Amino acid sequence: MIELDCRGEKCPLPVIHLAKKIKDLEIGETVRVLADDPAAANDIPAWCRMKDQEYLGSPGPNAFDVRRVS
Repeated sequence: MIELDCRGEKCPLPVIHLAKKIKDLEIGETVRVLADDPAAANDIPAWCRMKDQEYLGSPGPNAFDVRRVS
């Protein structure tokens, strides 16, 4: 699993960084986004739905797991 530390960054930066980083992953790999902006809790799952990626959930506070599926 790759970790992407976006703590301290405000919306929309965590999603922008996720969009760039996911291109570097192989299909099936997972990235954990660390983001303390409250908007990330809505923005990251919404981005996954729009981009056909799998949102795996939040394993803890300010952490969001995404699997590349396409």
